[in-house]
Amino acid sequence: MTLSIQPTTALSVEEFLILPETKPASEYFNGQISQKAMPQGKHSTLQIELASAINQITKPQKLAYAFPELRCTFQGCSIVPDIAVFEWQRIPLDGKGSITNKFEIPPDWIIEILSPVRASRSRRVQSPNRVIRKITFSIQNGAKLGWLLDPDDESIMIFEPNKLPELKEKQDVLPVLSVLENWQLTVADVFSWLSFV
Repeated sequence: MTLSIQPTTALSVEEFLILPETKPASEYFNGQISQKAMPQGKHSTLQIELASAINQITKPQKLAYAFPELRCTFQGCSIVPDIAVFEWQRIPLDGKGSITNKFEIPPDWIIEILSPVRASRSRRVQSPNRVIRKITFSIQNGAKLGWLLDPDDESIMIFEPNKLPELKEKQDVLPVLSVLENWQLTVADVFSWLSFV
């Protein structure tokens, strides 16, 4: 979910990275700065539940880790996926074995969640195609899997290298990273987290 902001002057990714952080986060993609939309109820719920579910399965066995809102800078762009999943051996560490602050590689699995955004007087509008561009850019640069969740439609678009995007609905089983080969999750499982009754 992204809102477009027109920069006053052209910046490089290095110049963008020294700017103060914004809330919600801003991204630098294709030479343009865009600010993500403020998460709403469905988005926030899906983000926390999905990241938690992934980490409950992957962290104890040191298979992977799901990071919500993690800045990933690679190939001249700096994006902040709703969830960035990295296989354990690819998580950047410092000399002491602690996680680093900077991630300068694409995630193995990029997850984005669409949210409805009302146009403001600055005419910032969420663009699903902009989100799809981020996912496909990540896939083209080494990501193994991408998900685009649409809470209103209760569907998930799947992106994988060398394949056409595929729409999953209802009881369709979702593809996951190969390190999670025994974990099965359906589209209905994901969207069931939105029910509070």
